[in-house]
Amino acid sequence: MGGAKSTASEAALSRDDLAYRMELQFRVEQFYYAEAAALDERRYEDWLELFTDDAHYWMPVRRTRTGNEIDKEFSAPGDVAYFDDTKDMLASRVRKLRSGYSWSEDPPSRTRHLITNIRVLDERHGKLTVASNFHLYRTRLNSEEDNWIGHRVDVLERMGDSFRIESRKIYLEQTILLARNLSNFF
Repeated sequence: MGGAKSTASEAALSRDDLAYRMELQFRVEQFYYAEAAALDERRYEDWLELFTDDAHYWMPVRRTRTGNEIDKEFSAPGDVAYFDDTKDMLASRVRKLRSGYSWSEDPPSRTRHLITNIRVLDERHGKLTVASNFHLYRTRLNSEEDNWIGHRVDVLERMGDSFRIESRKIYLEQTILLARNLSNFF
């Protein structure tokens, strides 16, 4: 697929190519909507199954920078990050949530994951690079409300008619997090 195409080049796609791209877009969107539903329904074990065994889940810290330093806006891999997790680390977080000893999730949060602007950026060697925007709304207790907005860049590995997440990079719009904790998944 090789990246974003202009309108002129899209017009040049054959019917077969267009049908393939439309079906691929549909399958990717359905995958993300099912993932969001699993998280919102607290089916964390099902959510974990959507990741490859060697998955990497990373959310860098965002800092306000001037225009000439905008390339340093996000922390680099290996630097401080909100999340820098493997699948095993994600599984540990899920086990803690299920244990009853997670003070930040007792009582459990109510969440709604809104996933939009899903774009397949690249397709090579059975893997897709996909960008999407998200809005994660969380409410806890009687009055706690949190909102996180940002975008993700995932590498999805084809698995039959579906996909598995090989890597997820999560970029928040916020530079200062006002939430009392970050116990949720993006």
